[in-house]
Amino acid sequence: MSTQMFEGKGHAAVYQKYRFAPGKELQQTILSYLQEKKAIPAELVVDVGCGSGQGTLFLAEHFQKVVGTDISEAQIQEARDSTSVPNISYLVCPAEELPFQDGSVGVLTSFTAAHWFDIGRFMSEAQRVLRPGGCVAISTYTVDMSLRYGHCSQQLTRIFRECWDQILKYSHNRLKFVLENYKEIFEALPFPDKKRITDIYDKIPMTVEGVLGYMESASPYQTFMKNDPEGAKSLLKETEKRMLETMGVSSRETPVEFWVRHVCVLGCK
Repeated sequence: MSTQMFEGKGHAAVYQKYRFAPGKELQQTILSYLQEKKAIPAELVVDVGCGSGQGTLFLAEHFQKVVGTDISEAQIQEARDSTSVPNISYLVCPAEELPFQDGSVGVLTSFTAAHWFDIGRFMSEAQRVLRPGGCVAISTYTVDMSLRYGHCSQQLTRIFRECWDQILKYSHNRLKFVLENYKEIFEALPFPDKKRITDIYDKIPMTVEGVLGYMESASPYQTFMKNDPEGAKSLLKETEKRMLETMGVSSRETPVEFWVRHVCVLGCK
């Protein structure tokens, strides 16, 4: 069964507000692979562990029918409430029990979620539901992020990472899959035609508020909040103060560049 970490309505709301869609470089990597494997067009695309639907929206731009699935009712409700796109529908279900017929899915995706799945059972479901020639695209962004702003990028990144390191102390042990660049997930993919790309870099337009909100949305921060709410809130407040002072600005709406590295596992049945 999937590890359930994003169940609460409050957490789902923060997740919907601050989590970002797949960046342009990751999008292009996935689309290029699917075109190469002639998986485009696909009649049905399923986005597993879709959360509040940021990745599902990207897929809807390129495919006729997209279904987002997630084990969290709160996340699915956020996805339904935040968008109304005619070719997207959402279902509440575990990643290991997908309600689709054998060989009915053209493309199966998962954005920053597969490390929460029971990997063996999920891969068996991927094998079952994908049609012959169908493809999977499983990606995550890693923890080595950086910020850029004027001449203080290095100092700003240091402040961010000091905060991030404190938050990551509360990480679930399944973060190991991310720290090893999805190597185990790649090895578990039951298709001989597969590859893993570990150096996809994307610039995500953000604000100071968005960066802090992203950290707040992370599952380790939510665990931090449960264990030490005052400490967790104080850490973000102090980090915001340090960031604004370093940048020489007063508004948390000030734009910054948020750079992330993606890892992507691709395969064709």
